[in-house]
Amino acid sequence: MKLILASGSPRRAEVLRSAGFAFEALSTNVDESLRAGESPDAYVLRLAETKARAAAARIKGEALVIGADTTVVIDELVLGKPESPEEANRMLARYSGRTHEVLTGLAVIRVPSGEASIQEECTRVTFASMTQQEIEDYVASGEPFDKAGGYAIQGLAGRFVTRVEGCYFNVVGLPLARLYGMLRDFGWNSPSK
Repeated sequence: MKLILASGSPRRAEVLRSAGFAFEALSTNVDESLRAGESPDAYVLRLAETKARAAAARIKGEALVIGADTTVVIDELVLGKPESPEEANRMLARYSGRTHEVLTGLAVIRVPSGEASIQEECTRVTFASMTQQEIEDYVASGEPFDKAGGYAIQGLAGRFVTRVEGCYFNVVGLPLARLYGMLRDFGWNSPSK
């Protein structure tokens, strides 16, 4: 059965590719705005399902479609992708010497039946204390700007991470073990070519 990743994220694709998954990527364009009163959990689950369903509507034949959405939560704030150097700076200053949560909503939808499994993964990440100069240098690298929460654990920001509690791949954007379990529940076997 064909596997479709409903994402244009190079990081999600790399996680799947590195784990030997054969898949096709199909980017979707959905409104990622947080709704008034929406909890972080409800937010990532809704977006994962919305992305998967948007891609599933474009698929012909049998397939399993994967949708994912990742966000960072600290001090009850949902932090998406920073839109300016100033916003990235504020996000990183907030992480300094503290622990935050990375939430990913994950949806798998079977086409054409529409059967779905929607789950969430939570990972706690602790950052070392960072100087203002370290924060500014990291922001100047450009790495924060297309990442939920404004950092890439697998990149330059990895030097600041002192502890990861939970799935490392969740912080990259795709909780691999949870996804594999969901796919197995759908009867999928893992062809790697």
